[in-house]
Amino acid sequence: MSQLPSFLLADSMEFPDSIFVIHTEFPRFIIDLATDELTWWEHFTSNDKEEATSEIAHWIDKATEFYDDQIKEFESE
Repeated sequence: MSQLPSFLLADSMEFPDSIFVIHTEFPRFIIDLATDELTWWEHFTSNDKEEATSEIAHWIDKATEFYDDQIKEFESE
């Protein structure tokens, strides 16, 4: 299987006001950038969960940075 990018953009007609960023590596999650709602795709051990949740701000920043970079690239085309 080929390697996936670390982040992907997604949208859905079911949620017309939302743009989603999907993180494909550990910890896997989807963030709705309209609400900053984070949905984990992991089953954490207690140690993993503590580490991941302590870094929520970091992951939100990374997802937002990815989105901003993608939009800048799209607008420059």
